[in-house]
Amino acid sequence: MGTATTVFIAILLTINIITIVLYTIDKRRAKKGQWRISEKVLLIWALFAPWGAFAGMKLIHHKTQSKKFTVLIPLFMILHVLLVLGFIYYKLR
Repeated sequence: MGTATTVFIAILLTINIITIVLYTIDKRRAKKGQWRISEKVLLIWALFAPWGAFAGMKLIHHKTQSKKFTVLIPLFMILHVLLVLGFIYYKLR
């Protein structure tokens, strides 16, 4: 595995962890009736880190009732799988 691949994986892991943290913060604020992180911000992070958003939904049960999130996050996950497969195909050529 090359340096660029290692850096790419580290970045992906980092943004997914940040996404889980954001979902956790928003869930805690929702329970306390405090100011919340906007859905737009959560969805933007989910676009770049859908695995973290999915983990946030499943582990802390956040946004599981929102149709927008239950539809878009799996679509973002599929998009990421396709991008990774495309990257692998490109690298193997």
